[in-house]
Amino acid sequence: MALQTEGKIYTGIGLDFETGGLDCTKSACTQIALQAVRFDTWEMIDRYVKYISPYHKQDIGGPAKRKVLKSRFEKETEAELMEYEKVALDYSGITMEMLINRGVDMKEVACDIIEFTRRNTLSKGAQCKPILIGQNITFDIGFLQQLMNYAGLIKEFEKVFAGKIDFYGNFQPHYIDTIDLARLTLANDPTVNSYKLELIAERLNLELDDAHDADADVTATLNIVRVCSGRMRNSEGGGDSGIMKREKTRNHFKI
Repeated sequence: MALQTEGKIYTGIGLDFETGGLDCTKSACTQIALQAVRFDTWEMIDRYVKYISPYHKQDIGGPAKRKVLKSRFEKETEAELMEYEKVALDYSGITMEMLINRGVDMKEVACDIIEFTRRNTLSKGAQCKPILIGQNITFDIGFLQQLMNYAGLIKEFEKVFAGKIDFYGNFQPHYIDTIDLARLTLANDPTVNSYKLELIAERLNLELDDAHDADADVTATLNIVRVCSGRMRNSEGGGDSGIMKREKTRNHFKI
């Protein structure tokens, strides 16, 4: 009797940050939203949304600086608040008062992200670790790396997410960017000249409520991936792809 192999369950984590600016080495994270989904069914299995309390800049990340020895007192008195630019706060509708009254400590949020990822890893094996999903996701990854470094959790971060160590010895998580998916889906349409989240959603007939709220943006992002995934899985699709099918001339390929 042949042994039946257990199917792997692959998961993705939709990620979006609202921030106090565009530079992850200087600007603060103000809100984070995570949604975990199964790739086989596209069921959302977990969700996490938090505002992040104001916090101070740490002397890590960014360009290298000349080291100067300072006393503990000097370090504490020179602690510099992360940047919270007015234009960025107005863009997201987040105020400093909201962050002070409703925000969670940055280190607690970082710990929650690690735990969220662990519990949404549904099969064993490195290939089943969750993949990050987002719109212009490399922007959000920079702020995620900031949080993990500031919280001293970079090793735990490397363990729970799918990814590789790059040439410089830094961990780079695997990700899916909806901008790339949208280009693959819509690049043959000459009327599409922008790949902003709200425009992609509109083009794919998806609703986007409360744009620039992190959780709403994650929902729209994952819906875009669902639609693109559904088109790829449709066995009768591809008729309008413009790619001519040719008869197979070989049965086997060496990889």
